Amino acid sequence: MPDQASRRPFRFGVVAPITSDLPTWRDRVRRIADSGYSTLLMPDVPTWQPTLAPTLATAAALADLRVGSWVYAAALREPQNTAWEAHSLSVLTEGRFEMGIGAGRPGIEVELGLPAVSLAERRARMRETVAGLRTFDGPELHTPVVMAVSGPKSEALAIEVADAVTFVLSSDDDRVGTTNRVRDFAGRRDMEIAQHVAVVGDRVAPFMAGPGLDTAALHAADSLVVLPSDPAAAAEEVQRRREEIGFSYFIIGADFAESLAPMVAKLG
Repeated sequence: MPDQASRRPFRFGVVAPITSDLPTWRDRVRRIADSGYSTLLMPDVPTWQPTLAPTLATAAALADLRVGSWVYAAALREPQNTAWEAHSLSVLTEGRFEMGIGAGRPGIEVELGLPAVSLAERRARMRETVAGLRTFDGPELHTPVVMAVSGPKSEALAIEVADAVTFVLSSDDDRVGTTNRVRDFAGRRDMEIAQHVAVVGDRVAPFMAGPGLDTAALHAADSLVVLPSDPAAAAEEVQRRREEIGFSYFIIGADFAESLAPMVAKLG
């Protein structure tokens, strides 16, 4: 990996959907901030919980940390409205918002009763959303964009318009293949590279994986969507991934924020 990748500082984010009563969730947000995590993130899953923008604005008012979408699903969203929402969050949080955006899980729009959206149209919406955000931001503001990519065409789009990237990985993506893919990408442009961690030990984080995720297959493939549950072992693995591959931004589920806090304290 290029030297700049191994020198990039660590960041740790937490996907913290509202899965409890509001006082409990507010306490969780404050504990996440107090534990040294940099960013609180919310999934874009309509009807399952309160909508993303007011929830993130509430979180930003509760604690001094960054907030972000993980991630806006282009299959469900109209670009200009999404761009305006993202810009508004940047303004209201005084620059503490980062926009995560991706194509959206296959079939999610049909499950919600919406017309099917092709991959090409999803990519076009992602491009238009970022362009709209840049227009709304103007010269005085730059809202960071983290793009979730799943193939060569979305990778090319991220290189063109995003500030950071996260790779969508399946159960079949093993360590060797993912390492080669990320290294090839990193050789084309120096960007922050985020790792979406859906599994810690043998537990799956809510809202961070599709239905029926096979954790045994992930372990067998030595998948990078998995981290050890022991914080010391997780810290060693995270350091290895930065040095050998270039990952520096790690996103975990809120259920693991407390148990992995020693890792964050050591590396953050």
